[in-house]
Amino acid sequence: MHLDYHWLTLFSTGLSAICLVACAMPTTSSAAGGQIGKKPFGKLPDGTAVDLYTLVNRHGMEVKISNYGGIVVSISVPDKNGQFADVTLGYDNLEGYLKETPYFGALVGRYGNRIANAKFALNGREYKLAANNGLNSLHGGLKGFDKVIWEGKSLATAEGPALELTYVSKDGEEGFPGKLSVTTVYTLTDDNGLKIEYTATTDKDTVVNLTHHSYFNLAGKGDVLNHEVMINADKFTPTDKNLIPTGELRPVKGTPFDFRKPTAIGARINQDDVQLKTAGGYDQNWVIDKSAGKLGLMARVHESTTGRVLEVLSTEPGMQFYTGNFLNGKITGKGGWVYTARSAFCMEPQHYPDSPNHPEFPSVVLKPGQEYHNTIIYRFSVKK
Repeated sequence: MHLDYHWLTLFSTGLSAICLVACAMPTTSSAAGGQIGKKPFGKLPDGTAVDLYTLVNRHGMEVKISNYGGIVVSISVPDKNGQFADVTLGYDNLEGYLKETPYFGALVGRYGNRIANAKFALNGREYKLAANNGLNSLHGGLKGFDKVIWEGKSLATAEGPALELTYVSKDGEEGFPGKLSVTTVYTLTDDNGLKIEYTATTDKDTVVNLTHHSYFNLAGKGDVLNHEVMINADKFTPTDKNLIPTGELRPVKGTPFDFRKPTAIGARINQDDVQLKTAGGYDQNWVIDKSAGKLGLMARVHESTTGRVLEVLSTEPGMQFYTGNFLNGKITGKGGWVYTARSAFCMEPQHYPDSPNHPEFPSVVLKPGQEYHNTIIYRFSVKK
């Protein structure tokens, strides 16, 4: 296991006790054979302290999560030989995430993915958002949920060690209506799954679409072109030149978007297809084949050299599959790794992009008295 802690030494003299505590001492607790620790992760420019939580299950799988942006900083899992490696992109320290990050490991909200022309109408009123992705609003705007401090609380659960993060988004924040109270619980389960459960309530009609944005590389290095992907979807939502869905639900059959059978990411990514060329690779939403609101398998990924397998499950109707097309070699991440296109892939369970402007899509409207629910599970295993 990978916990590096400064321990507390307690001396008792009569009725008094003096605690000699090393600087940056974390707290720890145990749950279901695992444990969770907390230690400082640095400070924001305004001096606000940021924490880093480390969750470890009884198999030694380790996940590190910051209360800044709910960022999953690392996920360490074994390969077919029992060798552990971090399978996510990101930075070695907080400063990297503050300087520049394409949402590495982020908790995304209030609205994940794109909203066309940075505006939408609700109950006859138009709401204007920040245009932070060309003409569009992306992943919650200029300061989405990935760039705020969440209130953290360690939990010992029957499923395993867990971290509860809470945040209240004020009415009008980033242009969205309603005060939105959000709770996110990360649980590291005994079957090597990272379970993410979102709940939210509002005091005014609003739109909500929360998701997770880890960049995965199951080999822990190199590109992901040989990773074999299965996506449980017969259709996807093609986009226009601004990567906004046209409204069509297009069959994947006969296209480079057919991953119903395991297919290497690199097998068709460079085909002469307008959708691939517009996005620079895969960056589309798949319409998952499962009952609405029910937890089900969305995708499975296998990396043959390590034997690592990732399964993605969720209650959401869609999943964005993205192949790191905009990584351009300008970001140096963990251990000095220069991140280039195809260094990783993302699988973001979600409602369809631009749903507020597409009444034919499943609704993303949340009303007072209702509770938003969304569960995502990233489950790891090996295939020998």
